[in-house]
This record gives sequence, C-alpha cells and structure tokens, in this order.
Amino acid sequence: MQEADKTANHPSAPPPVDRGVSLFLDLDGTLVDLIDRPDNVTTDTELRALLLAARERLDGRLAIVSGRSLTQLDRILGPVAPHLALAGSHGAEFRHQGRIDAPDRPRALDAVARTMGAFADRHEGVLLEVKSFGVGLHYRMAQEEGEAARALARALGREHGLFVQEGHDMVELRPTGHDKGFAIRHLMAAPPFADAPPVFVGDDLTDEAGFAMASALGGYGVLVGKARPSAALFRLAGPPMVRNWLKELSI
Repeated sequence: MQEADKTANHPSAPPPVDRGVSLFLDLDGTLVDLIDRPDNVTTDTELRALLLAARERLDGRLAIVSGRSLTQLDRILGPVAPHLALAGSHGAEFRHQGRIDAPDRPRALDAVARTMGAFADRHEGVLLEVKSFGVGLHYRMAQEEGEAARALARALGREHGLFVQEGHDMVELRPTGHDKGFAIRHLMAAPPFADAPPVFVGDDLTDEAGFAMASALGGYGVLVGKARPSAALFRLAGPPMVRNWLKELSI
C-alpha cells in the first residue's frame, strides 16, 4: 500500500470496509462528538447496536482503542463493552476475551493529580481528569489557560519521568512505553485479529501512532475531522460520517 503523504489534506473518503480487515476505533471525536465536559460523554442505543453489528460482520475483529481507561470505557459503552475488545489508557491496559492486562499504576500519578488538581481549582473552566494510567487537564472552556496547563505538564513530566501527551484542548501525563500504535500491535498479535490487515480510525494527535502502525502492518488509517498533516491515508469529516461508514459494513 502506498505510504501516506504527511503533507496531504486527505480529502478522499475511505473505501468501504473490507470484511477481511481488523477494525480499530478511537472513541472521543471519532465515534462521539467532543464536548466541554468529558465526564458527560455517553453512547446512544444506535451506536451501540452499530458496533455490535460491525463486530459480527468482522467475525469479532473490532476493538476500541482509546485514551480513556477501561473503567471509563465500560461506563460510556454500557452493555456492549463486555462484547468488545478494549485497549484503554493509550495502550497501557487491555481487556480481550475476558482477560485484563495492565501494569501497576505509577505512584507518581498521584502526586501529579494533586498538583494538576490545584491548578484546575485556581483556573475557572479548567477540568482535571484522573484515569487509571494518566492525569489530564482539559481547557476547552478556558482556552486562555492552555499555555499554562501545557507548561505545567511539561514541568511535571520532567520531574516524574512521565510522557506528556497533548490532544484536543487538553494535555495529559502518562507512563512511557506505550501508545495507540503499541495497542494495535499488541491486539494484532492474537486471534481473531492476527493475519487481517488493520484499519484504525481516529481524530487526534494521540492517534498518529495508531495510523503509522496500521500502515506498517499492511493496513491504513482514517483521520476524522478537519484536514491536517497526518499519517492517515483517508479522512472522514466527523463522527456522523464514521457512523455512516460503519453502517455500510453492517448491512
């Protein structure tokens, strides 16, 4: 497959999903719209049914690959969560075929959470998000605080040896050694995903490692949202278009 042109705008929609691929889907900004308060994100009945139908068409080769923790994914996905392979916390934790794989939570994250929490308390509109393997600051409602939030994260990252992950109007600290590319490679090493080329759909800078890994393993990435330089080969304009694309698969 042709290597992605990282300067392209990727104006073309992806081809219909081949039923011989493994499909990996980001959640926020890909399947559901980004909102001001991440804790309020949920999925509707239609999306849940669509995910189950797509999974059936792909003989089980569908996984959610998210920066959210497994606990958050369970809450957001509701009753369909136990039926899907899940990679949470940017590839730090997995649940697949009833088995959970996760390292110990670094104690440094507790200290980071206290410092970031104090920052959020001092700046109206900034929200703290504490996850199993990450701590983030969301400044979607306080854009003027973005630079200070990122500077704080960089300082804390250096102090505690944590990775600084920037995203849409947020910055997060998490352990090093894993990302969404790692998550895809990990899942691709086991059935039912093995030997089926991966397709990864995501919207954020955090998804670039996943796009690159999908291409490296013989598949491709699909960028969701506005055009920008990316390792993805194709683009869909937003979550509604992703749903329509999945509906074609489930027919």
